[in-house]
Amino acid sequence: MKPKEQQEAEFRSFALAQRDSLRRYAYLLCGDWYEADDIVQKSLTKLFAAWARVEPGGVSPYSRKIVTNVYLSHRRLSWVRRERTAAEPPTVAIDRPQEAVDARLELVAALNRLPPRQRATLVLRYWEQLSVDETATAMGCSTGTVKSQSAKALHKLKQFLTDPVVPARA
Repeated sequence: MKPKEQQEAEFRSFALAQRDSLRRYAYLLCGDWYEADDIVQKSLTKLFAAWARVEPGGVSPYSRKIVTNVYLSHRRLSWVRRERTAAEPPTVAIDRPQEAVDARLELVAALNRLPPRQRATLVLRYWEQLSVDETATAMGCSTGTVKSQSAKALHKLKQFLTDPVVPARA
C-alpha cells in the first residue's frame, strides 16, 4: 500500500493531466460547459475516493465510466430537466466563414436532442473511439445494448440533421 501523500500526488497529477479531456467528454454528453464542469468535479471526487483501489492501467477507462454514470444520474435529477425557453436551438449567423464550425454546432445541437443513454453511447463509440466491449463496460450494460442504442441513436441523429422540424425532446 502506498503512503497517503504519494496517492494524493498521483491523483493530483492524473486530475491535472486529464481534466480537460474529461471536461470535453462531459460536454459532449450534456451540451453545456457549466454542467460539464459539475459532472467532472463530481466524477473526480468519486475517483479520488476509489483511487487506492484503481489499478494504474485502468484509470482512464474507469474515469470515463464514472463521468458517464454521473452524467446519467445527473440527468435523472429534476432540477436538471428544466424547461427550454425555445422549441428550436438559436440559429447560427449565416455569414460565418468557417463552414466546419457551423456543421459542428449543428451536430452538437442534434446530439443534444438525443436521450442521455443514446447520446452517451454515440460519444463513447465515435468520439472516444471505444470498441463495443469497452463502451459496454463504461456504460455498465451488454454489448447488444450498445449495438442497439448506437443504431437507434444514429437513426435519430440522421433524422435531426436532415429534418429540422422534428420536435425537440422534453
